Amino acid sequence: MKIVLPTKLIIISLFLFSFHFIVQAQENEEILEMPESNSTCLKCHGHKYYSFYNENTELTERKLMNPYLVIDSISYLHGEHSALACSDCHSEEYNTYPHNCELKIEPKLTCVDCHAFEVIASEVKKSVHMEAFGDVFNCELCHDPHSNKLVKSDMAELVQYNNNRCLNCHNDVDKYQIYTTHENPQLIATHDWLPNQALHFSRVRCIECHTAVTDTADAVHHIVPKEQAVRNCVECHSSNSSLRDKLYKHQSKEDRAEFNFYNSFILNDAYMIGANRNSYVNLISLIIFGLTLSGIFLHTFLRIIKRK
Repeated sequence: MKIVLPTKLIIISLFLFSFHFIVQAQENEEILEMPESNSTCLKCHGHKYYSFYNENTELTERKLMNPYLVIDSISYLHGEHSALACSDCHSEEYNTYPHNCELKIEPKLTCVDCHAFEVIASEVKKSVHMEAFGDVFNCELCHDPHSNKLVKSDMAELVQYNNNRCLNCHNDVDKYQIYTTHENPQLIATHDWLPNQALHFSRVRCIECHTAVTDTADAVHHIVPKEQAVRNCVECHSSNSSLRDKLYKHQSKEDRAEFNFYNSFILNDAYMIGANRNSYVNLISLIIFGLTLSGIFLHTFLRIIKRK
């Protein structure tokens, strides 16, 4: 069966239309690159195994890389330090391979050597982590410099990304016990008081409840002892929700003021019982309640008069 000319034209047009959008998407795609020198380091640290020539045995040996020293190159490319070379933070002596074993015990550069974090530093000093571990506790235990990134707009990604920082230790027995001899916390049992556990774990960050209530989103680093963690639902589920100054601090807020919702910024992502009350609905409810009470009093008053 022959295809008539108009049908051919439609098929060709659809093909060209699709091709145009594919090319445009490729042009708009961000090209991620890292310094060329990093590829040398990632030949070993980008894999679970590494090889080296043993001069003593005159053999090329293949060894298992320490899992805590394996760098995910994709995460590094998408992180905020992707433009930095490894030697910007690590000693240039690492360029010599095999590495000098004494480099492991030499002091390393820290985040505060580049970043001015005065407010955050003051909050960390009050944190339960600092009280427990002292100077052993540092930024990179929570913020992996090889993958750390800022997430502000996508709330689901932000919550998951931030909570994974906590779970990286608190849900990993081996890593947790590197820093403490305490038994690994049983997260589900510890939070058994929390209604709708799964929903809370997926929609809010650990730090909403485990940081000082007075904190703001710019310095949510004052982790309080578990006895002081928020257990009062009203802290979030109210018109004065603490989420306003924490989770939703940097979210792009859609203007819903004309509808008179409290904490309207939360409505961009979800509806929260107690926090997203509406002033119009509140007023209507009060009027109905008032009219109901008035009706009861009027009815009672008329019954009393009638009996007389």
